[in-house]
Amino acid sequence: MKGFSEQWSDLPDYILGITQEIWEDRGIGTLNHYYSPDIPMRFPEGISIGNQRTINGTLATLAEFPDRQLTGEDVIWSGDAENGYLSSHRLLTMGTHTGGGYFGPPTGKRFVIRAIADCAAINNQINDEWLIRDTAGLVKQLGMDPKQFARDLIEREGGPEACLQPFSPKNDVTGPYKGRGNDNAWGAKLGDILTRMMEKDFSVIRAEYDRAVHCEHPGSTTVHSWADTEALWMGLRASFPTAKFKIEHQIGREDPMLSPRAALRWSLSGTHDGWGMFGQPTGAEIYVMGFTHAEFGPYGLRREYTLFDPVSIWKQIFIHNG
Repeated sequence: MKGFSEQWSDLPDYILGITQEIWEDRGIGTLNHYYSPDIPMRFPEGISIGNQRTINGTLATLAEFPDRQLTGEDVIWSGDAENGYLSSHRLLTMGTHTGGGYFGPPTGKRFVIRAIADCAAINNQINDEWLIRDTAGLVKQLGMDPKQFARDLIEREGGPEACLQPFSPKNDVTGPYKGRGNDNAWGAKLGDILTRMMEKDFSVIRAEYDRAVHCEHPGSTTVHSWADTEALWMGLRASFPTAKFKIEHQIGREDPMLSPRAALRWSLSGTHDGWGMFGQPTGAEIYVMGFTHAEFGPYGLRREYTLFDPVSIWKQIFIHNG
């Protein structure tokens, strides 16, 4: 790991190690070292610039969930020391809502959700990031409705004109990371599967997915096999049938003792002009940031983990509606 501390054996070791140091060991101040001073951090909820805002946000989250844990499930990565690395890190995060904050007064309820972070790293430092956590799943586990939570957020933040605007290319900034991933065949395969679905060819699921596929989707949604997987993807695409689909970053990997894997960051941009998982069409301008991780086996795609943020999508719809 040229340019990195000798304590890290490879990029996954670095990503898992600093995550533990920051969250599990409560080394919040180490973000002054591990994150660049002007790092752009993009979430479906908006964009944050600089490690000081990241430090303050981390502190606020730990105050709300003091027993918060982040356990790394996988790190799917690409790049090199000269041009920088990109780590797509899937985590299972859990905690108990014993403090007040972003999610309201403490409920005492426990949550378990997934998050995926795409982090660009070079010279022992993260300098560009994209992050989604399953906010809808967390809200549901705390006893609230994601759609109503989005309405309440707008009201708390001062109304449609004044509230924090969800992330889109309109409020994005150009960060230092310029890579697009790698040309591994497994990344290309997942890219082709998602592209065919977004072109409304849902026969690809029965053609390319293992019949016993295990899928994890937003809202703490777990399904198995073809029919329920089709319903999840159709529900999303049906809401935005004319939206433009784009693969933003694509990685494929084969590593010892692991199934072939792939990680895609993708987007949908367009209007809410169809009936689907977001109800009656409103014509709202919508941007969806999405992540998909996949593992392949002898009978096709056997595990799929997809995250986008229904809360931020509802928020865009309600902002449009006033």
